[in-house]
Amino acid sequence: MTKKVAIQGIEGSFHHIVSQTYFEEAIEVQPYLSFSEVVESLVSKTSDVAVMALENSIAGSIIPNYAHINDQDLHITGECFLEIQHNLMALKGQSIQDIKEVFSHPMALLQCKEFFKQYPHIKLIEDTDTAEVAKRISKNQLQGVAAIASVEAAHLFGLKILAKSIQTIKHNETRFVVVERTPTSQNSTTINKASVKFLLDHKRGSLAAILNVMSDCNLNLTKIQSLPKIDTPWKYAFFVDITFETYSDYEKGKAIMKLIAEEFKILGEYKNAKK
Repeated sequence: MTKKVAIQGIEGSFHHIVSQTYFEEAIEVQPYLSFSEVVESLVSKTSDVAVMALENSIAGSIIPNYAHINDQDLHITGECFLEIQHNLMALKGQSIQDIKEVFSHPMALLQCKEFFKQYPHIKLIEDTDTAEVAKRISKNQLQGVAAIASVEAAHLFGLKILAKSIQTIKHNETRFVVVERTPTSQNSTTINKASVKFLLDHKRGSLAAILNVMSDCNLNLTKIQSLPKIDTPWKYAFFVDITFETYSDYEKGKAIMKLIAEEFKILGEYKNAKK
């Protein structure tokens, strides 16, 4: 049975590239223009699994996606890191001097803002998806308009790359997670990373205490992100990624953290893609 994979963006987008490299079996890609639509397709069982960007090495966390995963009780079952190379592209026969407007995803624009300081005549405009802009330029033969997208998008839609790798920091990587409605059955010997969420009271040292538990149980903290608890002013939930050598260390730490935290939730247990 072909697995239905929901992604944000169309063919040629970075999410599409991840979907093609992560899954070994045959898949049917279902493109959506927003992450909320991706999540809704998963919750409504229109799709079987979703691929979602969670953080970027330049721009940081994509905070709404943490909330999407938590609020809908979804489960992270895997991850993938992708080297992101942003390229400026337009119709063939155009030069950068011909370009008046550049449309792209806000994250792409943020990652390339230094490049455009040398072209003050170009107006930067936020859009929903990198590849979708490239497709629109090609379909409508838009003169004076450029997109920031992948090399794959340029090839797919027959555009000319005006400038390669225009991101400010050349080593630019995005972490994508694979999300499902329920946890997948994985062998504990292959699981060496977990994403958890916890709430703490306002007592002095409460965060330090739970961090000490991680250290004592040989858990390596690789990410911590706080989000406000909407229904309780000035209270925060912490989203944490931890890696470990042995599953038994993680189980011990998990049991103690459940006792310390006001609320403790496992968002996913999976294989560390960086190891």
